[in-house]
Amino acid sequence: MAKDIDLTKDVSDETPDTADVKAEKADKADKPAKDKKESKDAKAKKSAKKPKKGIVKYFKDARSEFKKVVWPTPKQTTNNTVVVIVVCVLAAAFIFGIDTLFGLINRLLLGQG
Repeated sequence: MAKDIDLTKDVSDETPDTADVKAEKADKADKPAKDKKESKDAKAKKSAKKPKKGIVKYFKDARSEFKKVVWPTPKQTTNNTVVVIVVCVLAAAFIFGIDTLFGLINRLLLGQG
């Protein structure tokens, strides 16, 4: 049979020196995270000082995007408007018909008709 291997480690095996080394390694691991946080804060401050360039760039980009848009012709706009109006009228007629039907059924059931 195979021997049982004890993988647990006693805390008493650690000397004070190894505990200090581990604590120093943990401190060093935390420092880069703090440096990154500080560098992010510095970048945010730098970008906050120059809002005019950001606004100007935004409007320049917006203008260039508007040039890329394929605008519909007046005929297409008229056709689309007519389609929207027709669909709205049909939907209104359908809702009116359903409402009238339910009103009639309601009056018949309650004996008011």
